[in-house]
Amino acid sequence: MKWFIELCDKFHFVFIEGDRYKQIFNGLLITLEITFFALIIGIVIGVVIATIRSTYDKNVEVLKRKRGPALVLWTILNIIAKLYLTVIRGTPTVVQLLIAYFVIFESATNGVPVAIFAFGINSGAYVAEILRGGIMSIPTGQFEASRSLGFNYIQTMRYVIVPQVFKSVLPALCNEFIVLIKETSVAGYVGVNDLTKAGDLIRGRTFEAMLPLLGVAAIYLALVVVLTSLVGVLERRLRTNER
Repeated sequence: MKWFIELCDKFHFVFIEGDRYKQIFNGLLITLEITFFALIIGIVIGVVIATIRSTYDKNVEVLKRKRGPALVLWTILNIIAKLYLTVIRGTPTVVQLLIAYFVIFESATNGVPVAIFAFGINSGAYVAEILRGGIMSIPTGQFEASRSLGFNYIQTMRYVIVPQVFKSVLPALCNEFIVLIKETSVAGYVGVNDLTKAGDLIRGRTFEAMLPLLGVAAIYLALVVVLTSLVGVLERRLRTNER
């Protein structure tokens, strides 16, 4: 009982006194803001890169037979896409964040847009491979059947392939969203007062490490559990629709 009373006193001192709980709340909002907009950027980049990579892979033989400027254009685009994927997936996220803040946007005074940019660029590489895998999993016969009905390549992708791809990769995209939430915990390196940074600031002011860190960990865990549950519900509904 004495231990519980001491724990309550520590909790009051760490979070309630000085309204320090507001730092946690504001940090959570910033974390969710960075995650949301970074995911949007990642999806846009991922769609573009996945389209380039899958189009090249599926049509490279035809392009080689025809030759001409189309082959050169798609080859260059494919090389750029592969270089982007190699660099982004081959370097740590925190290093990319530091490069974005101290090199690309060295005059930036607000770290939140920089963090959104950095995490968006990083997420785009993984989203691209998720979408490319979905596109490549569609049987070639569906492409051929669409073309035989008079659809051009863009119409085939828009009306036939993409709806199926998004349905199959949606759970994986949701998992990428979960991973992205946890990756944003390094945003404090560029002065962003996100959830992790808020816990660290409280720890520095109160000289209490356990409660701030456990509190931050509990919030991340709660977010992941809720999102994982939503992904599970989504997967069950998709399976029901298929039946």
